[in-house]
Amino acid sequence: MRLERVWLIYRADSPSALKEARRCADELEKIGASPVLAMSGLSADPFPGLLASEPQLPDLAVVLGGDGTVLGAARHLAVLDVPILCFNVGGHLGFLTHDPGLLRSEGLWERLLEDRFALERRMMLQAIVQRIEDLNSSASETSLKEEVGLDCQEIHWALNDIYLKPHHDELSPTCILEMEIDGEVVDQVRGDGLILASPTGSTGYAMAAGGPILHPGIDAIVVSPICPMSLSSRTVVLPPRSRVVIWPLGDASRQVKLWKDGAAGEAFGPGECCVIQQAAHHALMVQLEQSPSYYRTLSRKLHWAGSLLDSAPSAN
Repeated sequence: MRLERVWLIYRADSPSALKEARRCADELEKIGASPVLAMSGLSADPFPGLLASEPQLPDLAVVLGGDGTVLGAARHLAVLDVPILCFNVGGHLGFLTHDPGLLRSEGLWERLLEDRFALERRMMLQAIVQRIEDLNSSASETSLKEEVGLDCQEIHWALNDIYLKPHHDELSPTCILEMEIDGEVVDQVRGDGLILASPTGSTGYAMAAGGPILHPGIDAIVVSPICPMSLSSRTVVLPPRSRVVIWPLGDASRQVKLWKDGAAGEAFGPGECCVIQQAAHHALMVQLEQSPSYYRTLSRKLHWAGSLLDSAPSAN
C-alpha cells in the first residue's frame, strides 16, 4: 500500500483521539507521507470539505474513534474505494475497530507499506427517496405507482442500517409502511417504524429490535419492524439483490423520515416512496489481525458466557 496521502479522522468530542491523531501525523511525516487531520462527529462532517479541497483521494483513511466515527467515514469513502483502518480511541463498543494498543505497535506503518494486512469487504446499503409530481387525485394508488413518473433524489449510503420512523412524533408516534419486495407487496407494517440492516448492522439497532445476528461474510438484508402492532409482523432476511420499496400510507401529515447509520436523511410522505437495496460498492476495511475471529468479537462485545466461564469452578 502506498502511504503518500493519509487522512486522519478523529472523533470530535475526544481529546484522546485528537492526541493520537497528532502523534500519528508526526510518525507519518517521518516516513514521507502527507497526513491531513479532520474532526468528525454528529455536528462536524469533514468529508464534503475534504473531498472538495484536497487535490487527490487518500491512499488510506485512519479513523480514531468509535463505531459512529467509522460509519461516517464509510458512508463517504466506501464509494470511492478508499481503504479504512479503524482504532477504538475514545469510542464505546467498538465492533468495527481495532484495539487501540495496535495503534502504538512497533512497525505499524511499515507493515502497511509492505502489504502485510488484509482487506475485508463489508456490504453497504443504498436508499433513494422517489417523489411523485403532479398527482392525479382521481387515479388509484396502484395506477399511480405504475404510471406516474418518479424523480430520483439524493442517494443515501449506509454501512450499518437504514431505518424509517415517523417524522412528526408529536403528531403521531406510529406509522403505516407498505413494504414491497421485488415488485410484490409483502406487508403493511404498523408500528414505530422499520429497520433495514446489513450484516454489519445486524448487531446494532436491528438486534435491539429482535433481529438475528448475521456473519459479515454473508451478504443479505435484514428487515426488522420496530415495535409492530401486529404479532404477524416479523423480521425477515432477504437475498442481497432484493429491491425493497417502502410506501408510507395515510394522510399528508403521516410523513416518515429516513435515517442512515443514525444520521438524519430526508423526510417523505404518502404518495412517495423509498427504494432500498444493496449498494454496488463495499466498504474496504483494513484488517491487521492475523486470524481475526468474528465470534471472539461477539463474545467479547456482547459478554457471551464470559462471566460464566470466569466463575466456573476449577477442576481438582
